[in-house]
Amino acid sequence: MDNFIVSARKYRPADFHSVVGQKSITTTLKNAIKNKHLAHAYLFCGPRGVGKTTCARIFSKTINCFHPTADFEACNQCESCKAFDENRSYNIHELDAASNNSVEDIRSLTDQVRIPPQIGNYSVYIIDEVHMLSTQAFNAFLKTLEEPPRHAIFVLATTEKHKILPTILSRCQIFDFNRITVEGAADYLAYVAKCENIEAEPEALNIIAQKADGAMRDALSFFDQVVSFAGNKLTYKAAIDNLNVLDYDYYFKLTDYFLSEKIAESLLTFDEILDNGFDAQHFVTGIGSHFRDLMVCKNPETVKLLEVGAGIKEKYLEQAKKCNIDFLYLGLNIVAKCDVDYKTSSNKRLHVELALIELCYILTNQKKKADELKKAASEKTEPAKNVQTNEKSALVVDIAPQIAVRKSNINRSAIMPSLRDAKEGKIPEQKAEVENKLIDFEPVNADANEEFTVAQVQTAIKLFADKIKNAKPRVSNGLLTPSIQISENKIYLFMPNLTLKDEIALIYSELSGFIKSQIKNSQIELVLEVKTIESQKPIFSQSEKLTYLIEKNSALIELKDAFKLEF
Repeated sequence: MDNFIVSARKYRPADFHSVVGQKSITTTLKNAIKNKHLAHAYLFCGPRGVGKTTCARIFSKTINCFHPTADFEACNQCESCKAFDENRSYNIHELDAASNNSVEDIRSLTDQVRIPPQIGNYSVYIIDEVHMLSTQAFNAFLKTLEEPPRHAIFVLATTEKHKILPTILSRCQIFDFNRITVEGAADYLAYVAKCENIEAEPEALNIIAQKADGAMRDALSFFDQVVSFAGNKLTYKAAIDNLNVLDYDYYFKLTDYFLSEKIAESLLTFDEILDNGFDAQHFVTGIGSHFRDLMVCKNPETVKLLEVGAGIKEKYLEQAKKCNIDFLYLGLNIVAKCDVDYKTSSNKRLHVELALIELCYILTNQKKKADELKKAASEKTEPAKNVQTNEKSALVVDIAPQIAVRKSNINRSAIMPSLRDAKEGKIPEQKAEVENKLIDFEPVNADANEEFTVAQVQTAIKLFADKIKNAKPRVSNGLLTPSIQISENKIYLFMPNLTLKDEIALIYSELSGFIKSQIKNSQIELVLEVKTIESQKPIFSQSEKLTYLIEKNSALIELKDAFKLEF
């Protein structure tokens, strides 16, 4: 019985041409060999299983080949290439930094670097997982890395570039390896299946490539695993059963249930998925990926982002036609929230089931919102004069005050005084325009300039308040007990609060004109102010209370004496 060799080793690329998904890097390395522009240190970065160590070995083999091809690949015929293939070459040295990360290990390496190669031109030192070196080991390695012997080339490989010291990074040419695409991995798996005489369905290879998540080595390992399970006929069903991958059909079926608002069927399907041993959160992330794939199918330019087989792609395109963008967007939001809150939920199954119910209600909520907007738009555009029934008339009556308030707010913003006027406490008459005239009065002659008293101004203001009490009762009440002060040709009207001042400002022009007509003086200027309440000492004793009241009304003294009251 022959020894079995896993596909990851058996089909490991032996030249630059066979490396999957890293064309820019392999082209750069080949051009460097062609032009003899070899650096003394390289750093290969990227996720696991994408070909970092493989490219380092191919590069080492090629630069020591005695007879490279016209395409600058290794010939595989010379003594150096044969020694490499048979794993007996002394020109290539591999070091695992995960287990050789001390200063002593680096010192041993620097001593070994001084020895020239026996065959070939270069000694290549491949240090895998270089980020595992200690800080002291990095520092011990710096000098050798910066100025190695002419025959020494270092190739460092790591999955975590951010952990490497900047002093190391500055001494290397850095190559960032890409994740292997699903299409690229599936094509290479098809090549392996053909070499092994295995009949494989494209959907099965695509599922394996997706499960590998960008790592070619993982894809080959999964391929061997499924082949061991299914034999020489690799089917889609065998792949999803062996790799514990949820079938696409579940997602297509659930999406149809969401569109049809079938809550019971959705919950039963979720129960079936749990019975099959799948994790609930894995199911939630799968729903999110499904909605994402449906969304990219809505635009012909983004269909290329769909990484599935040809047969399943047709299903996606067909179902995407049934879904609107809003449905998919809201669905993604619901799924994302469910995924984020899943770990903190005390009842995880109920948490997912609530998300499924929300997904079933998306279209209902969309329709409800659309009806509300349509109703609001129709109510806004319908003229009140066309309303004939009592019910509609009542509706117009209810809406009319709201319209008046909006109109009042608009006019108020138009007549508000400027910042400078506000600071000076005055409101120019030409800015105080109101939409409706409250009272009629004869304007005073522009030359009128008769003398007046505070009592006359108080009488005019109270008369004005009495005339507007039906139209503006709040303002009328506020004007009944005004605090007035006259200074030269200015009448200061003090309001108890800013709100009342703002309301009086709306009728400033009429109030000012009415006062002028009553006192026969057109030269005065009305100024509105807010009177601040001065802090006063608390009153405790009876005598203090009496003194305070007498200050407010001196007639209390006569009342006290008349009734011979004592306090």
